[in-house]
Parts: sequence; C-alpha cells; structure tokens
Amino acid sequence: MHFQDTKQRILAVGESLIVGRGFSALGLSEILTTAKVPKGSFYHYFQSKEGFGVALLERYFSEYDERLTILFADQTMTMRERVMSYFKGWHATSAEHACNSTCLVVKLAAEVSDLSEPMRCALALGMSRITGQLAAALSLAQAEGSVSMQMDAAQLAEILYSMWVGASLVAKVKHDLLPLDLALQQTELLVS
Repeated sequence: MHFQDTKQRILAVGESLIVGRGFSALGLSEILTTAKVPKGSFYHYFQSKEGFGVALLERYFSEYDERLTILFADQTMTMRERVMSYFKGWHATSAEHACNSTCLVVKLAAEVSDLSEPMRCALALGMSRITGQLAAALSLAQAEGSVSMQMDAAQLAEILYSMWVGASLVAKVKHDLLPLDLALQQTELLVS
C-alpha cells in the first residue's frame, strides 16, 4: 500500500503544481522535492514525464467522472437542475479562484495538445467521457420534460462543454468573469 500512496502523492503534488504553472514549465526535480520522494520512486511508477502527464489526466478524469455520477444521481432535483448545478458550480469555482483555472483540462488542453500525442489522447478521451455523461443527463432531462427536445442531447452536451472550456480560457486570459457569466446565461437558454 505504501507504493500506491507514494504514486498518489506524486500525482496530487504534480497536479497542484501544474495547475499553478503549467506542464512544460514544471521540472521533475520540483515535483520530487515537493512530494518528498526520490527520483527512483518517480521512475518506478512513470516511464517519463509524459507518462506521468497521462497518468495525471487519467486520475483527474476518473475523479471527475465520480463527481458527475454523484451529482447526476441526486434525486432531490430535476435532471435539468442537476445539469445547471454542474455549470453553476463551474462558474462558482472560477469566481472563487479569481478566474485562475483550477481545472486541469483548461490548463493543459492548449498547452500539451500539440506537444504530446499520448496526453492529447488522454484529454480527448476524458473530455468525451464528460460530454457523454452530460449527454446522458440531458437525454434524461428531455425524457422527463424539463429540457426541450429541440436539440439532440449529444450535440447539446458538446456545445455546452466546448462553450464552457472556451469561456474558461478567455476568463483566464482577461482575468474577468464576464465570459463565464455569458456562458451561464447561454446555458440557461439552451437548457430550457
């Protein structure tokens, strides 16, 4: 179990550092020093920094999937309310962190997509899982009558997720919540 704890510590420390500085700017020695693990421990779990990046994204998306599953299973709200809760939570988190994204996807999507094919693939797969969960929730919302049937649920999920990732990037650049405010307004209109 100690080995698993060490791996999780490296990944957790790495994520917090990458969200703050980016993947390319972060050196392996800083990860190891902050995590308080020797270099050999890193290479016991990861073949390279790129392999570490893939494992980091897989861990991130696994945890994200769990949070979405719990949210979308909450029977105290309509499915539309659950979907809106997801996006309102995204907005609140961005506001709380003054538009400095704490989302690993927003942080890495533009940075590593051209640099690392394995990391790009991990991002694409994880994003597909998120939009898949959103599509399933929207489909259920349509079935219960809380969301209009005007648009295909899968297409709506893609539109919404893409809009929010883009709005998060623009908010980060401008240090302004307006792009996310507008995304929330548009989401309210689209999910009606």
